[in-house]
Amino acid sequence: MSKNQVTNVNTQAVVGNFTQSELDTIKQTIAKGTTNEQFSLFVQTCVNSGLNPFLNHVHCIVYDGKAGPTMSIQIAVEGILFLARKTEGYKGIDAQIVHENDEFKFNAAKKEVVHEIGFPRGKIIGGYAIAKREGFDDVVVVMESTEVEHMKKGRNSTMWNQWFSDMFKKHIMKRAAKIQYGIEIAEDEPVTSAATESVSSYQSGRVDITPSTAQITVGETEVIDPDEELKTKWTEVYGKTEKLGWNRNQTSDYIKTKMKKNPKELTLQEVVGLLKLLDFELKQQPAQKENFDDLTHEFEEFKQETLL
Repeated sequence: MSKNQVTNVNTQAVVGNFTQSELDTIKQTIAKGTTNEQFSLFVQTCVNSGLNPFLNHVHCIVYDGKAGPTMSIQIAVEGILFLARKTEGYKGIDAQIVHENDEFKFNAAKKEVVHEIGFPRGKIIGGYAIAKREGFDDVVVVMESTEVEHMKKGRNSTMWNQWFSDMFKKHIMKRAAKIQYGIEIAEDEPVTSAATESVSSYQSGRVDITPSTAQITVGETEVIDPDEELKTKWTEVYGKTEKLGWNRNQTSDYIKTKMKKNPKELTLQEVVGLLKLLDFELKQQPAQKENFDDLTHEFEEFKQETLL
């Protein structure tokens, strides 16, 4: 690829908005370890819901089960908010954590919340989320911290123990969003190999997927990192694009094409994903051909860093 040009490879969409090249990349990285049938189901889920795995909307988790490889499709908070913002009348969601030294009152009849913060705040005792929609009553979800204590011993125990406040807030936010905006999402529904026998299988270079409505499970998969880390990652991005010979306009065009967003809109996780794509571009440059092996390894590391 020329240093002054961004190459578009295999740009014809073959399933939803995914190109064949993107499908191959998903199969070998984000959904690595899935059977062809499970992968087809994952792609159907993404297409039918409009969620984009490249933007960390949805994750494909594969683990060994008694019936063989078991797939769990999990939505990150970005995916929930993406679906919520598409709903007519969306007016935002506010989620807050309540500490023992705060003053908190909730009038259920009027759906009014009074929350005054006290310092030192003390330990976390609860939380609430308010989802607003034009033409509808506010949906208010209030929970005590004891209601999610079991999460500290579940599949995502590491994240719940290390980032309890963030995970608790997102948990409440998702509940409010599902109720207010009619987001129908099943809770943690593993998909085994046997369960996907009737789904058309995927083959590289050929797509044969029968449309169907797939269940999407919710997983607490996102971590909030400091703003300084985001600045650091952007410095790395511009360092890599400089090696590619791209100016700022070319870099911006690349981001809009691959990430479907303006650069300023990218979250920390999306910038990390962008760095992996740029690493692939750098390795592709001297050989002038696609080589997914290194990209697979890097995406696997990225998935481990972001999920657990």
